[in-house]
Amino acid sequence: MVDYGDRVKIALMDSGIGLLAAAAEVRRLRPDADLVLSSDPGSMPWGPRSPEYVTERALAVARAAAAHRPDALIVACNTASVRALRALRAELEPALPVIGTVPAIKPAAAAGGPFAIWATPSTTGSPYQRGLISDFAGSAAVTEVPCPGLADAVQYADEDGIDRAIAAAAALTPPDVRAVVLGCTHYELVAERIRDAVRQPGRPAVALYPSAGAVAAQALRRIGAEPAPSAEPGAGLAVLLGGRESEMPEAALAYPEGRRLMAAAPAR
Repeated sequence: MVDYGDRVKIALMDSGIGLLAAAAEVRRLRPDADLVLSSDPGSMPWGPRSPEYVTERALAVARAAAAHRPDALIVACNTASVRALRALRAELEPALPVIGTVPAIKPAAAAGGPFAIWATPSTTGSPYQRGLISDFAGSAAVTEVPCPGLADAVQYADEDGIDRAIAAAAALTPPDVRAVVLGCTHYELVAERIRDAVRQPGRPAVALYPSAGAVAAQALRRIGAEPAPSAEPGAGLAVLLGGRESEMPEAALAYPEGRRLMAAAPAR
């Protein structure tokens, strides 16, 4: 168990910069937390890859993070959580708690009204997502919206690509939806652009349901650490790309989450 005054170290893993949203949430809850950001952008995208490939790469990324001896590991990637979480937990737990990412379908359904789930094409319509809808959506009307190219465009801060992908997904989103579940961690970095794209004249703004906040809070619970948003900042930040300590990718600085992390603790 981690006491309130103890130093906390949280590792996060993803194929690319989708982990920034959860990392920023960890820092919001614990400004004093050391962070380890482990990714492998050279192997992106993971979505269309085989389960065996994703598991192999996810284990490599997780092992690199685990070498920094964190208190917990957040799998800040929907694809890795679907395809590799069991293998990650089998190898790393109980010594290292592993927290997966699940689309926020349950809270979106609890809020009432029709909602959409924006996800990668490989996740959209998959048995995994359909199972979550069956288990948690109840009687709510749900529209699964594939977003080809959006995660890649976000990864490389491709503004034109982001605009095109969001516009295409918005065109597939029914105008009466009250909420959009963000089913890929990369999408959280452009959440407000998604909200603007699905806004309908004369109707309330659509609610967005990301997963970063819930995942960050769960990581702290798993290690018995209390949130301390007023804690003194000054924590460390390690960035691993393909297992090697690196600088923060330039594209990450195109997003507020990346800039805030760098401002708080420059990468070694």
